Amino acid sequence: MAKILKWGIIGTGAIARTFAKSLAVSKTGKLVAVASRSQETADKFSGEFKLGKSFGKYQELLDDAEVEAVYISTPHPFHAEWAIKAADAGKHILCEKPIGLNYPEAMAIIDSARRNDVFLMEAFMYRCHPQTHKLIELLQKKVIGDVRVIHAVFSFNAGYNLEGRLLNPILGGGGILDVGGYCASMARLIAAVANGRKIAEPIEVKATGHVGEKSRVDEYTIASLKFPGNILAEISAGVCVNQDSVVRIFGSKGSITVYSPWVPAIWGGTTKMTLSTEKGTEEIEIKTDKGLYTMEADTMAESIAAGQKQADWPAMTWDDTLGNMRTLDLWRHGIGMSYDSEKPGNETPVVDRRPLVKRDHTKMRYATIPGIDKPSSVLVIGSIFEGSIFSKPHFFVMFDEFFARGGNCIDTALIYGSGTSEKILGEWVNSRGIRKQVILGSKGAHTPWCTPDFLSKHVQQSLENLKTDYLDIYMLHRDNPDIPAGEFIDVLNRHKKAGHINLLGASNWTIGRIEKANEYAKSKGLAGFTVLSNNFSLARMVKPVWGGCISSSDKSSIEWFKKTGMVLLAWSSQARGFFAAGAPDNLSDKSLADCWYSEDNFKRLERTKKLAKKYKCQPTTIALAYVLYQPFRVFPIIGPRTLSELHSSFEALDINLTPEEVKYLNLED
Repeated sequence: MAKILKWGIIGTGAIARTFAKSLAVSKTGKLVAVASRSQETADKFSGEFKLGKSFGKYQELLDDAEVEAVYISTPHPFHAEWAIKAADAGKHILCEKPIGLNYPEAMAIIDSARRNDVFLMEAFMYRCHPQTHKLIELLQKKVIGDVRVIHAVFSFNAGYNLEGRLLNPILGGGGILDVGGYCASMARLIAAVANGRKIAEPIEVKATGHVGEKSRVDEYTIASLKFPGNILAEISAGVCVNQDSVVRIFGSKGSITVYSPWVPAIWGGTTKMTLSTEKGTEEIEIKTDKGLYTMEADTMAESIAAGQKQADWPAMTWDDTLGNMRTLDLWRHGIGMSYDSEKPGNETPVVDRRPLVKRDHTKMRYATIPGIDKPSSVLVIGSIFEGSIFSKPHFFVMFDEFFARGGNCIDTALIYGSGTSEKILGEWVNSRGIRKQVILGSKGAHTPWCTPDFLSKHVQQSLENLKTDYLDIYMLHRDNPDIPAGEFIDVLNRHKKAGHINLLGASNWTIGRIEKANEYAKSKGLAGFTVLSNNFSLARMVKPVWGGCISSSDKSSIEWFKKTGMVLLAWSSQARGFFAAGAPDNLSDKSLADCWYSEDNFKRLERTKKLAKKYKCQPTTIALAYVLYQPFRVFPIIGPRTLSELHSSFEALDINLTPEEVKYLNLED
């Protein structure tokens, strides 16, 4: 007989009681402890279920060595904090849906599970029920032909209690997070099966809904999704209106109706689906002797016993959870509904609510940038984060993890998001109280504002956006050859003298213009440029990524950097994803193809793939290791969109390429 998994429950609401009753009849698990925000409530729950341990603080349960797995059933805003703390305590985790308030929190939770090597599953219990397996079987057999339209509804009228969790924004209220996740996950599951896959992400999300004037949350809402294969889905969620909470799937040869898709046979019994085809209508029964939540607990226990960190599909895998949270973010964004912590100016704490500190045993390496009073991390993080939906929480999660892993140098620019990136970065630095621990670099005077007058205005605007008195590095974002380089040097030195700037730099300037600027500075006894930020990567930039861009990846530029000691902050150091997505037949991203596709770059790509197998990493990691290897002061700017991409960049710090491998990668052998 398999080892019995010992459970603790965090939270004592109605769903916790249902789970506790379900564990009581499980053959794989045993409930041994409960924790509440008050000792009295915990004791009452413990007495009801005859438990040996009850705690008035959640952390006390996590500190108990007997507890092996935790079920987190708190209100939504507390899921992320306690899931991460549970992972750090070495506990396996079943976290009620939604796993977090948004996609960034989901990333952080999954990252903590991966880092601590523990099991994690989001508690969409219907995914563990035989009814869902039967539905998948029918779709795989194409009994209704090709899937074309999906209707998924989960909606009820809970009354209008603004203090209760369903309508309280402080408690993550609203229909999308409470029940919309079921509809989104079902639509994604059906579309995936119809396309012969395990996961499908919508390529288009459009939404409308009613956000209450008093509640400030979505009270009822509908979203339209389009999936690959021309599959359309209409999903509806609400907490203020009764609807038929069913799933209907319409195909080219019939339809399927699931009458109880979300809570099928909660204590065991029979559920029904209707299959309608040209042959007629057939009722399909699914009988179970186990309850719904017992199946969920058993799924988790069996996965852990098998040494897995994720459950087997169709239970929620980590990628499925991330995709679902992103869909919910798009849904909320589509109706203009966000929570206070996602808005500028409001407090957005570290996801686990602990002080932000550098973790022990980080991989980060450091190097000196002459003129900066602290060593800089050799990896510099950019502040664009393409694809973010709710930008502030996304930026904060990425910056927090970069800092925790030893990163301290951050690159931004006034033009990024029309100042939004600077403002969010300024909020993050000040909210974390770490201004003296980080190196901030920004850029201004981008075309068509590349003049001395605009440069001075942009310096002031960046200081205001970033909420700081000074910038460690300030760079012109573009050059204007019609203006003598010395005029820019004069303006920058005035700001340096005023204490606004420490180091002077330029981005996308030619070596010739840099030399002219520095000759002028020397002749006037002024500070010159000590930092240049041009493109540098293993891949040759065939066409400028943006107008006015300059690459310094050629041999003559490398020799110049070696000779002068000029610091290079290398943007697009991994060729903007070329080494992840580049392929001769992949023309879906025109900018990628225009900028990087060439015969010599494809040879480099193939060679990174070969070395990636040797070093057991991704090709993008090898491409970054190549940049880090260079024999001059180069600090690659990385542009991860997700935590997993951030970690793959950090892996480059562990790779020590040989001189022969460096030549091999750059086709010099």
